[in-house]
Amino acid sequence: MASPTNTKRLIPWFAAALVLAAIVAAWSWKSGDTEAVLGRTVRAAAPLILGGLCGLIGERSGIVNIGIEGQMLISAFAGFMASSYTAGMGTLASLVIGILAGMIAAALTGTFMGWCAISLKMDQIIAGTVVNIFAAGFTSYAFIQGRTQPTYPQWSVPVLADLPIVGKVFSQGPLTYVAFVVVIIVQFALFRSRWGLRTRAVGEHPSAADTVGIDVLRLRYVNMTIAGSLAGIAGMLLLQSASVFNRGMTNGIGFIALAVMLFGRYRPFGVLLGGLVLGFFNGLQAQLQFRQAFDIPPQFFGMIPFVFTIAVLAFAGVSARPPAAAGVPYEKE
Repeated sequence: MASPTNTKRLIPWFAAALVLAAIVAAWSWKSGDTEAVLGRTVRAAAPLILGGLCGLIGERSGIVNIGIEGQMLISAFAGFMASSYTAGMGTLASLVIGILAGMIAAALTGTFMGWCAISLKMDQIIAGTVVNIFAAGFTSYAFIQGRTQPTYPQWSVPVLADLPIVGKVFSQGPLTYVAFVVVIIVQFALFRSRWGLRTRAVGEHPSAADTVGIDVLRLRYVNMTIAGSLAGIAGMLLLQSASVFNRGMTNGIGFIALAVMLFGRYRPFGVLLGGLVLGFFNGLQAQLQFRQAFDIPPQFFGMIPFVFTIAVLAFAGVSARPPAAAGVPYEKE
């Protein structure tokens, strides 16, 4: 007889299996719509995955980060303005400058959150809330209406982009592919490198890590900066899809990324799976709105990802054990 713990671990895979079965059934009914949903699934999943990894690295280090939403918004704003003002340098140079500007802005925001949580020992939830409120207010005030930036290119993977069902999955913007590569890098680094071992030790038993010579405070600062840069790429992914900055364009994605992190049980590959599942429901609601499939208000479709997020928190989040030291300021003895 399966134990309750093993049953809970199967929940994410059961959800993924349901989504896969729905995809196969839908493709046999309407192949064109199904391919469109899958293409949007990957686009919607990419920022969720990177946001989830941002939260994962923070909590694995012992710091709860609910400021992902604000970090993404600041990144999108900084990247858009940088690309807009350097558009005369050429499309490629302008986009690269924008990406770097967005990553730096979000990384500095992560460092600031680290300063609040590590040096000032503020309540980490309050620190994240401050970042979110500041990002929403500052970007709305400083945004200049009417500016534009170069459009991101679409990269199609040879052969794979021509496959049935999944072809549109392999025709995406460049940053979308980066998101999935980052998952592999973080998975390897977290469980196969000295940095990963020290990060996990700092998140579980910081005093023991300090005893063996690990600089707990310095590592937490470094990790919050690294995590911020990942949130920066997530923010730039929003620009890749929209090609223009809009006030409040994150629209709760940073908070959904936290649900993805819980869904993935603080593991990178789990975050990948959670991002794809929630991305699928995002793609589904977008296609239903586009087709006007039912004679009901479009807001009903728009709430589908959020309803599923609540379900994730209710079923998967309850069994996800956070690192023991997450949210607890460390006092060096």
